[in-house]
Amino acid sequence: MTFLILLFFYASVYSQNDWVEYVSIKNDGVMSVSIDLSLDLYKPNYKNLLVVGSKFSNCMKNGFPEENGLDEIFTFSDSIALSIEKLTPNRLAGFLTYQCMAFDVFYVKDTTGLRENLNKMIKGNFKGNQIYLDIKRDKSWKYYSDYLYPRNFSSENLIDHGYLNDLVLQGDDLQGLRKVEHWMYFKNLEKRKQFGEKIKKLKFSLESISYDRDDQFPYHLKASRKDSITPESIYKLTTMLRALSGSMGGVYDGWATEVRKKE
Repeated sequence: MTFLILLFFYASVYSQNDWVEYVSIKNDGVMSVSIDLSLDLYKPNYKNLLVVGSKFSNCMKNGFPEENGLDEIFTFSDSIALSIEKLTPNRLAGFLTYQCMAFDVFYVKDTTGLRENLNKMIKGNFKGNQIYLDIKRDKSWKYYSDYLYPRNFSSENLIDHGYLNDLVLQGDDLQGLRKVEHWMYFKNLEKRKQFGEKIKKLKFSLESISYDRDDQFPYHLKASRKDSITPESIYKLTTMLRALSGSMGGVYDGWATEVRKKE
């Protein structure tokens, strides 16, 4: 089922906590990463990395869970967290979803008996599941900084990634060219006209114009073009439109695209 998700920018990417989501294109498809950004500023004195994951059965063709798959993931993650809590002080640093596998990433203070206890709990409660379990020393939190932490960090970049994450959770693999719509607002008619002429030279189509006198930027414009929406491509595109509209005293207010489920 195809439908439009309207994607609009807000003042800040952050909510009441410091967890953010982004997506990354890997060899076999799209990976979704959730990370606690607060750990970049303050890391507890836990020097051991634990990555534990399980394959979920209710999986879409892009490797992400269907609704029943989410229930499997939450049940497994909650069980892992409770088991670790009984054994050692710990901190959940991130969460990965990739190719029908979901992984919790912890840093733990003590690994004594950790592998044995987790294996026992998993065998008793999740027998038959494909399991991934890795424990290793990571004094400098290298896995967090090199593998989890987002590249090209900015609030605008993470907003784009949040929307891309919404698409993959609905079955999209982010591949191929597709129509992408954009909204820009201006303070006066002449600037909107100038902007429209510039983007037509960049092969954008002007979809609509409107006027809202109660808006601080009352002259609205919607434009579209066929583009890639991989993370790198969409960030370059939105950065360009944001800079171009800003140079004319306008604001870039978001984008929309069609969800394409991987067949």
